[in-house]
Amino acid sequence: MTTPGTPLALPKTSLIPRVKICCISSVQEAQEAISFGASALGLVAKMPSGPGPIPDDLIREIVSTIPPPIASFLLTSRTGSKAIIEHQRAVNSNVVQIVDALEDGTYEDFRVEIPAVKIVQVIHVIDESTIDEALAIAESVDALLLDSGNPNLSVKELGGTGRVHNWDVSRKIVEQSRVPVFLAGGLNATNVRAAIDRVQPYGLDLCSGVRTNGSLDLFKLETFFNEVNKI
Repeated sequence: MTTPGTPLALPKTSLIPRVKICCISSVQEAQEAISFGASALGLVAKMPSGPGPIPDDLIREIVSTIPPPIASFLLTSRTGSKAIIEHQRAVNSNVVQIVDALEDGTYEDFRVEIPAVKIVQVIHVIDESTIDEALAIAESVDALLLDSGNPNLSVKELGGTGRVHNWDVSRKIVEQSRVPVFLAGGLNATNVRAAIDRVQPYGLDLCSGVRTNGSLDLFKLETFFNEVNKI
């Protein structure tokens, strides 16, 4: 069983970006993603929209099979620090990915209650104003994850859109952030080299780009990693 406290305390940049495969739905998918080179796995809990949510008991089961040093990301849409802490403790992930804005409590609550667990805040890149938002939050978390959702819609989009956002905005955030930055949103084997060259993120995060009909596609997975590992 994994224990909290996985390796996000690493350099801001890396020659070859770390890869997080999201929307993992079974122990088998977790093992397959790891076998191709995933450094992290994303486990999606209940969401207002988007692909890949699974029950918390299944998340906990999958987490228990993930070997160190692979990071297990709990994707939570809860917006209060107390509720998020309870959620993490229920599944025992070593990273929490907060996909919405923190509305109740503070990031310091995580340092006090679950100090060994890394906190990653999702920033939905909408326009240039996102830069200031991201840099302010970077002061309080272990990493940022730039995605293409829109939390301002009546039914919030909090990830899994399969859309590419403005990489120029993402690049500016990467250049100025004090913490590592993951890039998400519409990544696949055909555009990942351009994304790496343009944004130079610490890590990459994807779900639909390596799936066919919702299931992990091993050919797409292999093709994606082949592109990422080109220097």
